[in-house]
Amino acid sequence: MIGPSELNERLSRFTAENDPRVGGIYPILDGNATDALVALVAVREAGGVPLVGDSRWSAEYWAAVSSHAKAKDVGSTTAWATFSSGSSGAPRVILRSAASWSESFAAVTALLELTPDDVVYVPAPLASSLTLFSVAHARSVGASILLPSRQAPSTDHLTRATVVHATPQSLRAIADMIEGGATHTIRVALVGGDHLDHAVRRRCATLGIRVIGYYGAAELSFVAIDDDGHGLRPFPGVQTRIAGGELWLRSAFLASGYLGDEQGPLRVDGEGWGTVGDRADTDSSGRLRLRGRVDDAILTSSATVIPHEVEEALRSIAGVDEAVVFGLPNQITGALVAALVQISPSGSRPSAAQLREQAAARLPLTHIPRQWFCTEHIPRTSTGKAARSLIRRDALDKKTQRLD
Repeated sequence: MIGPSELNERLSRFTAENDPRVGGIYPILDGNATDALVALVAVREAGGVPLVGDSRWSAEYWAAVSSHAKAKDVGSTTAWATFSSGSSGAPRVILRSAASWSESFAAVTALLELTPDDVVYVPAPLASSLTLFSVAHARSVGASILLPSRQAPSTDHLTRATVVHATPQSLRAIADMIEGGATHTIRVALVGGDHLDHAVRRRCATLGIRVIGYYGAAELSFVAIDDDGHGLRPFPGVQTRIAGGELWLRSAFLASGYLGDEQGPLRVDGEGWGTVGDRADTDSSGRLRLRGRVDDAILTSSATVIPHEVEEALRSIAGVDEAVVFGLPNQITGALVAALVQISPSGSRPSAAQLREQAAARLPLTHIPRQWFCTEHIPRTSTGKAARSLIRRDALDKKTQRLD
């Protein structure tokens, strides 16, 4: 944990290799999270643009990525450079102004009831935009920051933190530890990154932890929140609309774009409405329901299958903790619907026939997965989203266990 006083003291002793240049990107990679934190804050407050890499990347990959980024001039209005989660491919560098984050600080502070006495725990890599936002936000309030050296929570973390900003998977692990007898001081959890099921929210409520779920994206920042368990509504300061099944929004929180000639899902029209291609609709009360990303759609025979809809059905099967649905190439149908399922540790492994039978009771024929794969842990990105490209590639390369 590092508090404002210690951080300020270390900043005074920190000397960058070169004085940060306004408009210049400064790549930072350090296996020690606190050292990297000091470096990124020093660069940002001196006017440079920090870009934090993931220490799990290979030295060769980081050298190529950082060299490419450092050679670019991103302009005086750029304050932050972050990597996308890479759930659908290689990470991109996303550029954003200082205001694109700071404009939301007041609303997040109010939601969390954050004060300088709080300790904000972020069990995610420093390279993720989720962590970087929390660092910038906590710094603005004067709260302390707890960045573990490894992402798995420990009992020591739970007795020091009062606020946690986490993915659903991290929150589930925290709840498991507390239910197993660990003591904690956490009063509120801000949760984003992927599907947050109601069971985890209920467990946390029993443990005295208030859960605020949200939907956002690295390019969009905050879009919608669920602070009462009844569904997503627009985040303060965000306007939303649905056009052609796609969710569009207008806010002060949108990123500026991507580094250089990199391409990504962010599209912004002439009136300032932006989208990353997420499908959505609304329920009878007007709450948003996300339906997955447009480019994740699987075209099989004459049907269009939205993975998110199939995944929701598969999660309702007893013994299935999590599911990721994807398409595999097929000469006859164009694509086959496939599913990777994570089975509950306490349950026995089902056969493909058993899963198909259960799926048939929940889904139309065109949406039932034709190939089934099994894993103990769904591969995920640094922000907790299912690593879809990796999952699909491993299935094609026969690196994932297939169910017969």
